[in-house]
Amino acid sequence: MFSHINPSNYSQQLEDKKNDIAHLFSNYDLPTLDVFESEPINYRYRAEFRIWHEGDDLYYIMFNSETKEKYKVEYFPVASQLINQCMSQLLIEIKDNELLRQRLFQVDFLSSKSGEVLISLLYHKQLCDKWQIEAEQLIDRLSSIAPINIIGRARKQKVILHKDYLMEKLTVGKQSYIYHQVENSFTQPNASVNEKMLLWAQEATLNSHGDLIELYCGNGNFSIALAQNFDRVLGTEISKSSVKSAQVNIAENNLDNIHIVRMSSEEFSQAMNGERKFRRLEGFDLTAYNYDTVLVDPPRAGLDPDSIELVSRFNKIIYISCNPNTLHENLSHLVKTHKIEQFALFDQFPYTHHVETGVILTKL
Repeated sequence: MFSHINPSNYSQQLEDKKNDIAHLFSNYDLPTLDVFESEPINYRYRAEFRIWHEGDDLYYIMFNSETKEKYKVEYFPVASQLINQCMSQLLIEIKDNELLRQRLFQVDFLSSKSGEVLISLLYHKQLCDKWQIEAEQLIDRLSSIAPINIIGRARKQKVILHKDYLMEKLTVGKQSYIYHQVENSFTQPNASVNEKMLLWAQEATLNSHGDLIELYCGNGNFSIALAQNFDRVLGTEISKSSVKSAQVNIAENNLDNIHIVRMSSEEFSQAMNGERKFRRLEGFDLTAYNYDTVLVDPPRAGLDPDSIELVSRFNKIIYISCNPNTLHENLSHLVKTHKIEQFALFDQFPYTHHVETGVILTKL
């Protein structure tokens, strides 16, 4: 299944992505494309697998997205070394434990560069007190690999042993930042490329003036690293868990110039235009911000028309995209008011057709 994951072919697959991006955006006046490569293996810090039961045996499987054929997975070369170590040892530990293995149908792993692992065990049964005792003992047995936390999930049930998050430490240039990463919430899967992406954005905003507004800020991934370059940062995010993580990250990194509000970009646009009032904005004076720079990291659908109109008001736009096609379409509107100053490719997902891109635009 993983025959295409070959480190010796990594440079060529990255060159192919570079050429594809250059071709897709050839109708724009682009600067030189900056390319940020990934580690060729063990670059992914989260992974999930279905569990297949076969007699007394059980193993991890993944499905071919096109044929739906299932594949047995003993080693997952794209996942971090910690995940691979835990994968094999976990099966050894639960294979002969009826309480832990019975009706287990999925296992999710979240690891960190700082050396922690969070394992989520998903069941088609309710979890009892005896299961919790066995899971506690499982943590003890796996602790020789790394600090381990386990979460048991069943229908309308979540058992946390001992916490449902990791504290990641990312190095951006010469600085380190702490990030609260919660189970089942979005985090950048390729931590090393994320560090490069943050440094790129940090260097692109050196000597900035005014304030930064970040739409779709998530857990504050960019806000935390960029706060030093701005007077103030105002982030918006619709996910409650991500907003909570962002608040934790602000405190952990001892930052006092970041504020996060829970709202969508569409709602923020309505608030900016005075179309609606929101209780969530009580205490925030939106007219007091110096709206110089905006950062957007939208979902695959890209920016909606209202958000495009909103960001086009800013002097500088930092656009992080996980979908080159919607970025291409959005740029057809943004280049009417802005010039593309920098364009970057971040290889977050080696050996796939997916790419992450970054664009810096300045007002004409």
